[in-house]
Amino acid sequence: MAGVKQARDGAVGILTLDEPASLNAMTPDLLGALAAAVAEMTGDEDVRALILTGAGRGFCSGQNLKASEALGEDIAAGVMRFYWPAFKALRECRVPVVVAVNGVAAGGGFSLAMAGDMIVAARSASFIQVFSRIALVPDLGSTWLLPRLVGRQRALELMLLNEPLTAERAQEIGLVRDVVDDAKLMDEALTLARRLADGPTRALVATRTLVEESEHTTYEAQFRREIELQATIRKSADAIEGRNAFVEKRKAKFTGR
Repeated sequence: MAGVKQARDGAVGILTLDEPASLNAMTPDLLGALAAAVAEMTGDEDVRALILTGAGRGFCSGQNLKASEALGEDIAAGVMRFYWPAFKALRECRVPVVVAVNGVAAGGGFSLAMAGDMIVAARSASFIQVFSRIALVPDLGSTWLLPRLVGRQRALELMLLNEPLTAERAQEIGLVRDVVDDAKLMDEALTLARRLADGPTRALVATRTLVEESEHTTYEAQFRREIELQATIRKSADAIEGRNAFVEKRKAKFTGR
């Protein structure tokens, strides 16, 4: 598929943004290809985790300004038409998503990195919001995602001052799970993705849903919502296997069903 490479490692699907000459800058074609690739890859029930990364020296340098005209005169409508489907596909993916950030994740690329479930960063990785430097506001979900990951004060600091965030500092403030040498980035991402793929993926994704819903509800309502979802999940094949394995004192073998 143009702009996005697809590969498999057992139960792990690997999607690579493949426009290295522009540091994988966003265009309607690239984001459309990403949305389609997520749908195609997760359409296979044997795929139980995804990795998203970038080809070349950077993960994603943000919006490709040369392609901005393709969004049309109504920028909001254009972004929702061409960009939102890819972000939605990642946020609502039926399997866990690991983002492997190599090099820069700038502007909208920073937003894209946060759209997955966990970030693993190469030591050379850096994150920068950029927007206020050119008198714009953060977009593509940054003002929703970043405060939830690092807190209001740090989010505002990153958005208002535009200081580059090193991989090590990103890990310190909770944005990134692991920082590894560049040559080991995909190995580390695969290790994490395989671990997730071996787990009860239906329950893992339901957990993600509960965490996101908790931002918009009361303690009592969330208390009830957890039990309601639990009542459904406990009937799954994985939940039954988990209980049986516990009783039989053996390691559970989950299938994602």
